Amino acid sequence: MSAELKKTKITPFAQKLILPLIKKKITVLQINLGKRCNLACTHCHVEAGPQRTEELSPEVCKQIITLIYQFPQIKTVDLTGGAPEMNYGFKVLLEAAIATGKQVIVRSNLTVYFRDECASLPEYFAKYKIRIVASLPCYLADNVDEMRGGGVFGHSIRALQWLNQLGYGKNPELILDLVYNPKLPTYQRFMLTPQQTKLEKHYKILLKDNYAIIFNNLLTITNIPIGRTKLYLEQKQLYTHYLKFLESNFNSNTIGGLMCLDQLSIDYLGNVYDCDFHQVMKLPAKTLSGITITVNELLANSSLDVINNVETADYCYGCTAGNGSSCGGSLNSQVS
Repeated sequence: MSAELKKTKITPFAQKLILPLIKKKITVLQINLGKRCNLACTHCHVEAGPQRTEELSPEVCKQIITLIYQFPQIKTVDLTGGAPEMNYGFKVLLEAAIATGKQVIVRSNLTVYFRDECASLPEYFAKYKIRIVASLPCYLADNVDEMRGGGVFGHSIRALQWLNQLGYGKNPELILDLVYNPKLPTYQRFMLTPQQTKLEKHYKILLKDNYAIIFNNLLTITNIPIGRTKLYLEQKQLYTHYLKFLESNFNSNTIGGLMCLDQLSIDYLGNVYDCDFHQVMKLPAKTLSGITITVNELLANSSLDVINNVETADYCYGCTAGNGSSCGGSLNSQVS
């Protein structure tokens, strides 16, 4: 084996673990309602966009609603997409989660509020105290527009000001979190996601001083090399090098805080995964006997806790590099 090949050969993620990842009691239900979105961001791992039509079916929607009502152990219902607001079942799933006293998270791109059919959503979210996790991958307009499309930064700022007027970021019951994603690299000069608390201070100062915007928390999320990110890295001949960079920064102290441990990720077809990234890569959650799991099977078994080991793949290094990364941001504050 050549020295160059050894340098870029990826160690299987499972070999980095002292023990397999054991599933904990499920408390989080993350639901991907579909791939319909008004944006087509360069870093989107689900490859959502205006031309995509895949979305939740009425049958699967009913099954998930039954799941929400049947299992009080679910503490959080996390709605994502695409733009979840544009996909079938969004309002009825929200209403089911609200009726059963769950914490509700909506992962929003902010610009969707300026579509006629979504214009009432900010007030609706405020009324029911929905936690909004909003994508703003940078506080500089040029960087955001390069990643997400021309004019997106300006629309995002207007949406955040609108949410502030409704009390988000001010009222302790109206939580507004922002999400940072780094720019994709153009050559072999990779960087870990910045330290979350330090970057949050910069965001808060710049957004308040320049746009009178306030928010609660900044969540720093590493670009996982799947979906459009993977395609981009492959085009630049950086994919394996980026994976090796993530592997070289593997931090075993992040393992205890991984989101896959107490979460089920459900796609618009009703298939069940350990996380959103496995969902994109079609790596389903399985029982000990190797049976893949669907929402219908969870209902038939009257249990959410049918998975023993979490599935792993090379891109899991993205969640465990440096301070760690998850849908809840850095794992640094979550690890012991």
